[in-house]
Amino acid sequence: MIEVKHLTKKFGPFTAVDDISFTVKRGEVLGFLGPNGAGKSTTMKMITGFLAPTAGRAVICGDDVTNSPIAAKRHMGYLPEGAPAYPDMTPRTFLDFIAQIRGFSGAKAKERMDKAIALTQLEGVLEQPIETLSKGFKRRVGVAQALLHDPEVLILDEPTDGLDPNQKHEVRNLIQTMASEKAIIISTHLLEEVDAVCSRAMIIAQGRVVADGTPAQLAARSRHHNTVRLALAGGAIDAEAALLRLPGVVAVEPVTDSEGTGLLIFPRNGQSIVAEVSDLVRTARWEVAALRVERGRLDEVFRNITTAA
Repeated sequence: MIEVKHLTKKFGPFTAVDDISFTVKRGEVLGFLGPNGAGKSTTMKMITGFLAPTAGRAVICGDDVTNSPIAAKRHMGYLPEGAPAYPDMTPRTFLDFIAQIRGFSGAKAKERMDKAIALTQLEGVLEQPIETLSKGFKRRVGVAQALLHDPEVLILDEPTDGLDPNQKHEVRNLIQTMASEKAIIISTHLLEEVDAVCSRAMIIAQGRVVADGTPAQLAARSRHHNTVRLALAGGAIDAEAALLRLPGVVAVEPVTDSEGTGLLIFPRNGQSIVAEVSDLVRTARWEVAALRVERGRLDEVFRNITTAA
């Protein structure tokens, strides 16, 4: 559905995007991650035809964005950074304008508008000038125009930026509902968004792809992957020493955080140690207040990858 081949963008001597290649299939939601200035928005602008590449190409559903821009854009819905819209228009007039641009008229235009409005819950602000709307509602207007023509491909730059927690939940549910029928790229700096909606995550740093995999695969690169957090209700004087004697344990660290006080038990080579720890707890007859296994920390992986790039 989306093919990016050796995409490069230079601004004078500065290379913003450096020879990026990847594909996105139907049913995939790709989270596009990176620190500020990494090249995320520039890449998305080239994929959507908003910015011409210095080299390489982007192909949407078989149509080259540079050579067949109108055909490629028929397949695509795009929410740009900042969700720009005509400020003196109302959401209703703006979406009617977008419907006409997309080739809809009459009853078909109304049908497409009504569906986009319902999906983004804009009914309460349809007659207000866009410039008077909150940041969250402006974002929803941007999402509505991207969805209006029911595209096969969605390119969403920070789709939940400015939304409150309830609105973020609604937009993420909407993305999950559409995911099986579309190919979706979401540029985001929110790691929680990757966990919530993405089937795949790609990290970009200094214009290059430095990691690509499922959220679980990336989390497995964390030092905390398969770490066991243990809290003992009665305390145990020899707990740390006993845990360190387990074959699969490489380190034990005391921790105090929002969950309270406990021990972080780190596995050797990321292997699963929960069975070993549980057996020791039963044998030693420790009174357990809490025991859980960590999947891994995406923020830790993100920092390690992007600072090393």
